Amino acid sequence: MLKIDVGGSGKYCDGMSRRSFVQLGVAGMASLGLADVLRAKEQGTGRTAKAQSAILIWLDGGPGHLDTYDMKPEAPAEVRGIWSPIRTNVPGFEMTELFPKQAQVADKFSIVRSLHHDTGDHFAGGHRMLTSKNMGVSGANNTGKFPSIGSIISRERGPNRRGMPAYAAVPVASSIGLNPGYFGGNWLGG
Repeated sequence: MLKIDVGGSGKYCDGMSRRSFVQLGVAGMASLGLADVLRAKEQGTGRTAKAQSAILIWLDGGPGHLDTYDMKPEAPAEVRGIWSPIRTNVPGFEMTELFPKQAQVADKFSIVRSLHHDTGDHFAGGHRMLTSKNMGVSGANNTGKFPSIGSIISRERGPNRRGMPAYAAVPVASSIGLNPGYFGGNWLGG
């Protein structure tokens, strides 16, 4: 059962379990383009449509890459995670046993392995990843002035469908790097 408490939840996972977050993400991915997929299948166009949307699953405070998509089961115990890898539907790609449904649709998403930042501070590193702006050595000097990637896309491109938000953050866009910064509230993820 999916449970979300968007009341006074603080940062990270307060009010929402990681399991509920993953369930919500999978449900969202499954439902976003379903109508278009079914319509195209019925019409039998034979064309592959150009992608119009992207879903970024940002697990602020969630499990690390060694426990999810970049497992190293043969590494020393100090390096590898506690979870076991399982096969996916992509030859040669294994991922955590925590995400068996994602393993079944691994050919439908991409893993970006070249992304990194040069700070040891998770707060500042997360800000860098979500805004492309360096906030310095420590996240303690946060002013939240830079807009998130989602806010930038929302402002520049607008929604794909009228009446639908161009950017959404669940449960709320409260984490550093998810807010609209100097763009203002019109560009906050819904």
